[in-house]
Amino acid sequence: MTKQIDFSKIEGIQVGHAQNLDAATGCTVIICEAGACVGVDVRGGAPGTRETDLLNPVNLVQKVHAVMLAGGSAFGLDAAAGVMQYLEERGIGFDVQVTRVPIVCGAVLFDLTIGDWRIRPDKAMGYQACVNAGRGSCMQGCIGAGTGATVGKILGTERCMKSGLGCFALQAGELKVGALVAVNCLGDIIDPWTREKLAGPLNEDMETLADTEDIMIQRCSEKKNLFAGNTTIGIVATNAAFTKSEVTKLASMAQNGYARTIRPAHSMFDGDTIFAMSTGDIEADLSVVGLLAAQVMERAIIAAVTNASSLCGIISYRDMKSA
Repeated sequence: MTKQIDFSKIEGIQVGHAQNLDAATGCTVIICEAGACVGVDVRGGAPGTRETDLLNPVNLVQKVHAVMLAGGSAFGLDAAAGVMQYLEERGIGFDVQVTRVPIVCGAVLFDLTIGDWRIRPDKAMGYQACVNAGRGSCMQGCIGAGTGATVGKILGTERCMKSGLGCFALQAGELKVGALVAVNCLGDIIDPWTREKLAGPLNEDMETLADTEDIMIQRCSEKKNLFAGNTTIGIVATNAAFTKSEVTKLASMAQNGYARTIRPAHSMFDGDTIFAMSTGDIEADLSVVGLLAAQVMERAIIAAVTNASSLCGIISYRDMKSA
């Protein structure tokens, strides 16, 4: 049997957010001061990432000290410098004798088309997210990396819906598995448990939902650059003890959560990325943790959409339901 817990209750991690609501962008940091074994799986065709090559099991570094998720497209990768400064000030990082180099991996999403595109996550925002880390339960909605997130953009930003950041975690005995995700996809969001379509492109009436996959099929001969605003980025964390090879596989298995809730997932216009983090010493079967990782990712994606509020004139699921 499993029970729901807060994502922040997974041992060894601290979660912090910083955002600018007027600019509609922000960043989220997951800190593991003791270092964690981290893997990554990138499936979308338009990723924006930092320090993912070192996560390859054949490479030297074995421990990561933070994972950063941010808006701002490639500009948002600057926020990692603030995370590095925060950790270095506290003596956290890979020992190179003259100092300790914090290992900070990251991924960004494209949110420049809402809010103020001139303001992006930067070093100061990354540092502030670290200062805010560890304060209570994991927050959701228009916060951190999910501040400027939107979904259903096949008909343009004027017909999309607001999304955000979501988290969900489960515990089975001593084993804990959780997911945190900023949902900023091209396609629709489907609750795989109820089959309800939660969000997607709006029809002309701005009250009912169109179907992204149907629209794409109808336009199959068009080769249109749909860069304006995609990529879902997230992390699964567990207190199970895994190697770099195993957490890399875990990140791959967690992508099933994307595939079950996002239609379509892993398109050439999305940069779908999932990190996987092992923080503890609990013995657990990788296949079991992998199936739980997919389940919590599903729930975290749903939470990202249902907890978001309308922002910058883009309506949310919650506000549509209450209208």
